[in-house]
Amino acid sequence: MSTPTTIKWHSIFSLRSILFTMIGNFFAVLGLQGFLVPNNFLDGGVTGLSILLMGIGNLHISVLLLICNLPFVLIGFKKIGYTFGIHAIIAILLLSGGMYFIEINVFTEDKLLIALFGGFFIGLGIGFVIKGGGVIDGVDVIAQYAQKKSAFTSAEIILVINILIILGAAYRFGIETGMYSILVYYTAMKTTNYVVDGFEEFTALNIISKDTAAIQSLIVEDFGKGITIFKGERGYLPDFFEIKEDCDVIMTVVTRLEIHRIKKAIFKIDPNAFLYVKSLKEVNGGVFKGH
Repeated sequence: MSTPTTIKWHSIFSLRSILFTMIGNFFAVLGLQGFLVPNNFLDGGVTGLSILLMGIGNLHISVLLLICNLPFVLIGFKKIGYTFGIHAIIAILLLSGGMYFIEINVFTEDKLLIALFGGFFIGLGIGFVIKGGGVIDGVDVIAQYAQKKSAFTSAEIILVINILIILGAAYRFGIETGMYSILVYYTAMKTTNYVVDGFEEFTALNIISKDTAAIQSLIVEDFGKGITIFKGERGYLPDFFEIKEDCDVIMTVVTRLEIHRIKKAIFKIDPNAFLYVKSLKEVNGGVFKGH
């Protein structure tokens, strides 16, 4: 598949993209200047690598952010598309400029607060920039490119890169800083996921029950959810392997906030219903939100 070379300027300069990119960079600068950089705490990725390299050659962190993100920008242009590449350039330039021109005093000297809030703000920054169509940390794209050259998954490659960066922090700044950097990285990762994927965290709920019709009506009529019915067979138990019967497997998509209420209502209909859930990375189309 060829890389898209058409530049969608309306997407790059849309109000949504500009707003999210500026908000994201503000939070990222706040987290870096107000918490992480003065205390040599890392969050993994390119920003973590830039902090680790500070002091080498007397380069300012704003310059290091540009240099370390350069491979990402080139890969973004080549592998994803020109529109995404320009989004990335704008976001990275804004971050670099913010780190150079904006001065923010350190908010606290408490190491735990530095790790938690530094990770939180840098995670917010990364997440909002991604929502705006760009990125300020290029490890994800670099990992996807490296995945094609090796037998490892992109998640495994990202993990290895960040482990090496945090080990570098432990070697250069001390074991304690390395351990706090793990907390920073975890907080930033979870915050980014919440911003990008949303707080609802969609989940596939699967139900097998003898009261199929009543549960279908409950989910559709009472909770306003769409359902999908799979035809299956139930049985095959260890002591009754020969006994089996046809059944319907009901599948619906719910949010984390809804799942408890729906499960409680299902068990009122059939206390012996068999339920299992599976987290979903993304949901598009169909009817999956209540009215």
